[in-house]
Amino acid sequence: MKHALSLVALLAPIIAFAEDTRQLDAHEHGVGALNIAIDGTTVAMEFHAPGADIVGFEYKAENDVDLAKVSAAIETLAAPLALFVMPKAAACSLIDAKAELEAEEDHDAHEDEGQTDHNDHDDHDDEKHDEHDHKNDGHDDHEEHAEETGHTEFHAEYNLTCTMPDALNTITFNYFDAFPNAKEVDVQIITASGAQAFEVMRSAPNLALDR
Repeated sequence: MKHALSLVALLAPIIAFAEDTRQLDAHEHGVGALNIAIDGTTVAMEFHAPGADIVGFEYKAENDVDLAKVSAAIETLAAPLALFVMPKAAACSLIDAKAELEAEEDHDAHEDEGQTDHNDHDDHDDEKHDEHDHKNDGHDDHEEHAEETGHTEFHAEYNLTCTMPDALNTITFNYFDAFPNAKEVDVQIITASGAQAFEVMRSAPNLALDR
């Protein structure tokens, strides 16, 4: 059990490295990232994709149409075995899944200072009530800036069990069918044999695992 837990725990630095890489590199639409740790019958997965890939936009959803798109996307992302299809012979089943939409700036603020700054910002806006007209103009500018340079990402985490792990030798990315704007998924996999990296393209959505 210690070996299994330690191997799956190695997924954490892989995720951290991938997140650091995404923050340092240019935000690339069309490209998602899937990190997988396989140890015995235990499979841990972590997935990121730009908001534009999943719902077609990266601004904050406010109207009913956009909110419905986000809600539907989260529901779809919460079903990993329909998106990343594994061989039936592997007998994989979902233990738990979590999917959400997060803004990079919100994510950074949460890591550094929690929700305090957000509340302070709201209080600051209230104090600036006299500048309401000016604030509205700034809000419009901020929305335009967010569409140009702001980033939102869908993030999902999955825990699976595969009772016949030796049969887990392929993954078919139906993800591309579910999300037409997606073009590529960068995959990092760690197993008892070591770590591997792949690029899975829309034009070739089948990933063969060398284990």
